[in-house]
Amino acid sequence: MIRNIARKFENYFAKLKSILEPRQFLYVSSVLVGLSAALAVIVLKTFAHSVFRFSQFLDSKLHLPYSNSTLPILGILLTVFIIKRVLSGSIEKGTSQIMYAVAKKRSVIPDKQMYAQILTSSLTVGMGGSAGLESPITITGAAFGSNYALKYRLSYKDRTLLLACGVAAGIAAAFNAPIAGVLFAIEVVLAEISITAFTPLIISAATGSIVSMLLMNEEVLFSFKSIQDFDSKNLPFYILLGVLSGFVSIYYARSFRKIEHFFSRRSKNMYRKALFGASILGILIFVFPTLFGEGYESIKLLADNQPEKLAENTLLENFSDKKWILLLFISATLLIKVFATGITLGAGGNGGNFAPSLFVGSYLGFSTAYLFNILKITNLPISNFTLVGMSGVLSGLFHSPLTAIFLIAEITGGYSLMVPLMIVSSISFAISKHFEPYSFDIKNLADKGEVFTDDKDKNILQSIEIKKIINTNFSPVKESKTLEALIEKIKESDDTIFPVFDESNTFIGLIYLDDIRPIIFSSFKIKYTSITEIVQPVKEKDAVNIDDSVEHILNTFERTHQVILPVLKHKKFIGFIAKADILEKYREQLKELVIE
Repeated sequence: MIRNIARKFENYFAKLKSILEPRQFLYVSSVLVGLSAALAVIVLKTFAHSVFRFSQFLDSKLHLPYSNSTLPILGILLTVFIIKRVLSGSIEKGTSQIMYAVAKKRSVIPDKQMYAQILTSSLTVGMGGSAGLESPITITGAAFGSNYALKYRLSYKDRTLLLACGVAAGIAAAFNAPIAGVLFAIEVVLAEISITAFTPLIISAATGSIVSMLLMNEEVLFSFKSIQDFDSKNLPFYILLGVLSGFVSIYYARSFRKIEHFFSRRSKNMYRKALFGASILGILIFVFPTLFGEGYESIKLLADNQPEKLAENTLLENFSDKKWILLLFISATLLIKVFATGITLGAGGNGGNFAPSLFVGSYLGFSTAYLFNILKITNLPISNFTLVGMSGVLSGLFHSPLTAIFLIAEITGGYSLMVPLMIVSSISFAISKHFEPYSFDIKNLADKGEVFTDDKDKNILQSIEIKKIINTNFSPVKESKTLEALIEKIKESDDTIFPVFDESNTFIGLIYLDDIRPIIFSSFKIKYTSITEIVQPVKEKDAVNIDDSVEHILNTFERTHQVILPVLKHKKFIGFIAKADILEKYREQLKELVIE
């Protein structure tokens, strides 16, 4: 029955596409993508919230020992089981795959991502894994947008735009923050955008936010009401918080990569790795219970200046009235959070770093204000610093200051914190950008030249698939052959360059037609000139590798002053690449890449 309904909808939209103008159909499509992303958010958030409440019930009512520590272990093991048995043994994690799809896969995301992220992250985070749901939410939304566009054969431009619409709707629905959703899609996903592209993004984000408000329990939404007006006397402390946020963002990014690298070298047995990592996570959660799940409940407690409640059911419960001990406990928790998140994901769980960055930022903001208040240097507003700290770390970690500013402004229900948000977010971003040129989520891809940057020309060059423009139709020449044999090849082909191989089929150099023209018109020279005499050896540095970036290949063209270069794979000759072909592909991509 569901299939029949789905087919009716597909037929309806197919007819609609034929009736409406392309731009009008795109607006309708942005509503549908926004709706799909919002429903995915509701499923994820509701499940995660329900499991969290259930774990609290087990702990408080039934007094089951160590339930908060054992549930994450079970959740990660179940996630690994689903990945291995249902999802063919692998699943892409992190928003970096969205950027990779835009840069290298023409905005095509596998259809399994429309359900894989929901299924796995629900188990991981819902059962206490120390990660966030926002990354799986954005990937799911992007997958809906990409596959919808593929279904109705929309262009690459429109496919990329609808992919971004899914991302915007996901963030908007998760936080009831439509402006932040639009800005996140622009800052993180879209390298190029024009004013006309804003309309579909706004429609999708608004749709996601409305559906979220109508269908999601208000307790699940992440929102705050108790904030104070900005006092300019606290400006130096906000500047300090911005500096601290920048360096904490760098600490988070570098520590997470080390943990990720550590687990990547562990046993290939997925269950063994999961059990090992999840057991460490269980111990961390036993000592620091607020590491359980997304941690939004503890952020609300800090914003309400109730840190003593964080010490409940912990080893420090008897010291909850000691301010210095509470401060040390909270400070240690913010430093340990990155390890808990890294272990959760490295062990095989699925989730993201969006929520953990908010967690760390809130703890940092609270600790900063709490310290100065304890020292009685001043009386800083705890709630304001807790919230502004979130924007600082989010901005520094993801290099998305606008998203950070408007996200916190929207979830607090007003813009009274706009000035400190701008100060802290911009300072944090500037410091993080100086030491970490790329946001941490795409660092690995950026190192390989596989993601978009703020350089438009570089973006276009990165989107060119070199393998598709390599000319593998060539006429090989054996070193042992005579010049007469080469002349026969010249007569039979239009080639102007001929690769030369020795008897073991090793590439040794090239023969250029222009170089041998004086020889081929002299019968005497033809008879007494060997192939070895006319071949020009090619140094490995003057050839290009099949895995080289387009930027590197163009630099090689400039350095060698050649218009055609040999292409090697594992030091073996496989063909030629022409500079003219790259430039022609560049012109083609230029027409498609920029969103209009």
